[in-house]
Amino acid sequence: MAPEVLRNKRNASSFFASEGSIDVRGGSDMTLGALAAYLRYLEGTGRDDWQELHDKLRRVEIGNGTSFYTLFSSSLFLGTISRRRVFYEAIKYEKERNAGFISPFGYSAPTVTASVDAICSMEWYRLLALKSQTCNEGGYSIRIWSWNGYIIQYTAVGNDGPAILLVHGFGAFLQHYRDNIKEIADNGFRVWAITLLGFGKSEKPNVSYSELMWAELLRDFIVDVINEPVHVVGNSLGGYISSIVAGVWPSLTKSLVLINTAGTVVPNYSFIPTSEEWRASFFSRLGARLLLLYLRSSAASILKSYYPTKRERVDTALVNEITRASYDPGAAMILESIFNFNLSIPLNFLLDSFGGSVLVIQGTKDPLVKSGVFLSMLREHCRHVLIKEFDAGHCVQDELPEEVNSILIEWAMEKSEVNLAMKAV
Repeated sequence: MAPEVLRNKRNASSFFASEGSIDVRGGSDMTLGALAAYLRYLEGTGRDDWQELHDKLRRVEIGNGTSFYTLFSSSLFLGTISRRRVFYEAIKYEKERNAGFISPFGYSAPTVTASVDAICSMEWYRLLALKSQTCNEGGYSIRIWSWNGYIIQYTAVGNDGPAILLVHGFGAFLQHYRDNIKEIADNGFRVWAITLLGFGKSEKPNVSYSELMWAELLRDFIVDVINEPVHVVGNSLGGYISSIVAGVWPSLTKSLVLINTAGTVVPNYSFIPTSEEWRASFFSRLGARLLLLYLRSSAASILKSYYPTKRERVDTALVNEITRASYDPGAAMILESIFNFNLSIPLNFLLDSFGGSVLVIQGTKDPLVKSGVFLSMLREHCRHVLIKEFDAGHCVQDELPEEVNSILIEWAMEKSEVNLAMKAV
């Protein structure tokens, strides 16, 4: 039989478009067949198509239950199969395994657990998004954007003027710019603030989180939602992610503002080390759950250490939202990802690749970094960088909002005028 005929025969029975594909393809019947194979992973099979799915399941199961999102998220997003049908099939199979009963101590198969947990999580964030859209939080409305099928919350304020995108740090959300958004917009700007995947009230799917994934999310947000180059402002991890966007896709970034950014400066770098594929371990899962317990019991004291100058800014609303988010489905998974972070691309490489104007706002009392050493390295190894120092901690934009707003408005206005002048020439 000719190789082409063999290939077509394989494709007709396979749940996947190609050998390298990892998401289930086809119509409803094909997807239901794939779901049946997925749920029955522990039973083994002699069917080639089921064996292929089981092989891919093992390949993409980097953490408990992550394989379900990888294999079936596209089918769910496209509506090939409904969440209700997945839930029904998973519970039906569980009852078949247990003589018609469901144990109060958990499901008998990890694939059933993964399927049910994923569907319940998706429904939770759908309802949370609906609630957020009916509430006017901080004087601005919450909007919803779907990225790769996941729910992302953001806000947009202002009708005219240059575009500014505000990006929060690890564990935060768009409301961390609560006293920046409206003030900046009122001074002649259009302001977007986003809650990244895995944080706040945006969805927290059971997937592998990385700085590169968040950078791709920001890139797509700028292209799909803002639809024009933008001044990007990032705090902490959000600063590092924004630097990746500016360095890799410089045409999307008018200027870059880094507020107590994450990342390191590496003199004389000769290559960019790549991250190895991460797989969750017992220790990362244990560490994530211990971190969750610590966060829930000590959120206020942790936050106050980041606000050394104005501890009163750590109010009930801020503490409550950070604590609330720690109980969301998928919160443990995002904390597990901490053990995979290495921020391996040097900041100076990213800023050199960008080549545009960069403003660094640094709180000199940041408990997470030695500001003096960090700023010294920036001055020595980074071009096009203007540095502004403040007597503040890690979250300067929220600790000293008036001062930061003044600088951001002046900076963005100046850079926008320069861009207009260059276009005129």
